[in-house]
Amino acid sequence: MSALDLIGRRLLFSLDPETAHGLSIAALRCGLPVAARPRTDQRLRVDLCGLSFPNPLGMAAGYDKNAEIPDALLGLGFGFAEVGTVTPLPQPGNPKPRIFRLVEDEAVINRLGFNNEGHDAAESRLAARKGRSGIVGVNIGANKDSADRIADYERGVLLFAELASYLTINISSPNTPGLRNMQAREQLAELLSRVVAARAKAGAQPPIFLKIAPDLVEAELEDIAAEVSAHAIDGVIVSNTTIARPHLKSARLAAEAGGLSGKVLFERSTVVLARMRKLLGPKPAIIGVGGVNSAETALEKIRAGADLVQLYTGMIYAGPALPGHIVSRMIDMVERQGLRHVSALRDTSLDKWAAKPL
Repeated sequence: MSALDLIGRRLLFSLDPETAHGLSIAALRCGLPVAARPRTDQRLRVDLCGLSFPNPLGMAAGYDKNAEIPDALLGLGFGFAEVGTVTPLPQPGNPKPRIFRLVEDEAVINRLGFNNEGHDAAESRLAARKGRSGIVGVNIGANKDSADRIADYERGVLLFAELASYLTINISSPNTPGLRNMQAREQLAELLSRVVAARAKAGAQPPIFLKIAPDLVEAELEDIAAEVSAHAIDGVIVSNTTIARPHLKSARLAAEAGGLSGKVLFERSTVVLARMRKLLGPKPAIIGVGGVNSAETALEKIRAGADLVQLYTGMIYAGPALPGHIVSRMIDMVERQGLRHVSALRDTSLDKWAAKPL
């Protein structure tokens, strides 16, 4: 981390996490920080689900909840950006405080609860950037008090199909009561059936990814894989935050309710990723998320079975230069290993990770 990044981190960490987040969004909206032009290399390009990603590193959902700055994020060096989670109606989310930095663990606990400005605000912003280059996915969710949560996902698919490079069905946040129950096989089958039908009615046919939790057991993973395959869902994002509390140095905050993200999630999320790759087979797309904070961790996700990777918490601790550094380091590592393409690494550590206990 550069001296400038350290100063920026000290400044932001002097503020409460939610205020700091708002300031970072505002800075990127205004064209700050001024980042060096990201490195590019054809060996990092990933062609997947009809999309051509300039590199396999993406910004995960949760940072740009209201689709305010996707192009600014791409400008930092990300190969793609995912906005949201967006719900049909605006909602404030859970009471504050609801974000906690576990600095010693380079982790975060959040219980935001899908706070966002709703479909209309995101739709307006995405419509304004229509025609621009860059892969921007839209992560859609359901309102907390919705009488028909599946209908909320249908509305999201119909509204954003023509504006999104891909759509993510988020049923894995731990901060909306009952949402994770939709991962159970019967509910999941109905959800995926209706979502696929909604996409068929839409003018465009973007890929659909399903975002799952890291806290699932083997039988639940088997059910999800079966339904993903049965409904021809394009891929799976592994994973959301965890409700588990592995050994944490920041013991004072460990008892806070919410989803845990950051370095401590890497092991569990990567095991789940590898198990899901084994269950789905080689063709469906998998995006690996959880604990990515370096080129080494990003490439290890690929070795464990991921086609693409995403980060969020890592940038909180390393600053906005992180994606550019990771991409540059990826290029150097691919060069050093004499690889024709980064995809040559996929599945090379699959058996090792899949054999680890959940």
